[in-house]
Amino acid sequence: MIRGLRWLWRTVDVVMAALLAFMIVIVFANVVLRYGFATGLRQSVELSRLGLVWLVMLGAAVVLRRGEHLAVSEFAEALLPRAMPLLRRLAHAVILVSVLMLFWGAFRQMNANWSNISPLTGLPSALMYLAGVVSSVLMAFVAAVRIVDPAALTESDDDA
Repeated sequence: MIRGLRWLWRTVDVVMAALLAFMIVIVFANVVLRYGFATGLRQSVELSRLGLVWLVMLGAAVVLRRGEHLAVSEFAEALLPRAMPLLRRLAHAVILVSVLMLFWGAFRQMNANWSNISPLTGLPSALMYLAGVVSSVLMAFVAAVRIVDPAALTESDDDA
């Protein structure tokens, strides 16, 4: 199980790195073509936007797993140190409810847009919403596990 989770998160990291590299190459090529040769790649804007959506949504799941989301916990840790485990579980319960709402909305939009094909790329616009579905599933898994065990799925799991 741990090996499978390690593989999953490393795959997500590789996909994110590949998306970022692809976006850099396609935008750079478009800039060079546009300003150097008075032409361009019409698909580059749409493909880079799709890549950015996937990068942000997958990145949100990775950051949640690593515990690197923006949080202001100094006051709670100083004033209520014994309540911190309960407060962390409560925060993850709120996260779980939020990502389930994200899943529901993104899933509905994805299903509604499979037949909406982009004239530039030929790709369905549902791929934008699929990023929300995949990300919400990953984040829901992390939040559910952390409700049970707040120290689970930390970065140190990858080092083992």
